[in-house]
Amino acid sequence: MIFMRSLMFWICVILITIPVGILLSLFIPLHQSVRFFTVRLWWRAFMWLARHIVGVKVLVKGRENIPDKPVLVLSKHESAWETVGLQSIFVPAVFVLKKELLRIPFFGWGLFALRMIAINRDAGRKALQQMLEQGRNRLDSGIWVIVFPEGTRVPPGEHVPYKSGAAYLALKTGTPVLPVAHNAVDVWPKKAFRIHAGLITVSIGPLIATHGLKDKEINTAVAGWIEAEMRRIAPHRYASATDEAGRENRGDDDAETH
Repeated sequence: MIFMRSLMFWICVILITIPVGILLSLFIPLHQSVRFFTVRLWWRAFMWLARHIVGVKVLVKGRENIPDKPVLVLSKHESAWETVGLQSIFVPAVFVLKKELLRIPFFGWGLFALRMIAINRDAGRKALQQMLEQGRNRLDSGIWVIVFPEGTRVPPGEHVPYKSGAAYLALKTGTPVLPVAHNAVDVWPKKAFRIHAGLITVSIGPLIATHGLKDKEINTAVAGWIEAEMRRIAPHRYASATDEAGRENRGDDDAETH
């Protein structure tokens, strides 16, 4: 049953993505508000299909933390859901993504038309400059900028150091950052065809001011909140790590006792 529901969902997603990708390409000469309105219809249809075909529900906590003015959003990245789901919370929004995604037929055309912040990850310092220039432009245009500070999808329960790009953008633009945690991977596994029915909890943290901080301090504050919140909304993903830490501590205690 899960397979059939997932198959029906992906077929429907393909059917709505192809025409929208073409339309967005045709709308490039028009004002960006037209393109964002078009993609809004797409993600609404995507979320509706996810809800009514595969049974994916979404609960958003911390909406009161969302400021009136678009800022930099730093989110946990474990599945494919957040690349669409976060667009339904922060409107309009663009993502910082790898340039290669623009080459995907239809889908990539839409990304290009929406002026996503596409960077060459192998360009080093030049990539940071690309992110800064495009990020500043989008924020000044009243568009939310969403970044996955881990740089890639990270397996559930694991933690990798946050990259400096998002913190660099926040510092150079004087923009506060909004941390976001979610447990989408519980129902929407990474690179998986099968999608399970269930509830996705998205938790939005308090706004973090960046003035006077260093990039490492920003990352420490963001990672501290996100990782702590992940353990609250998805404790089962961290149970093994907690158990292992407990065993290590007990071992230390035993060593001290002896």
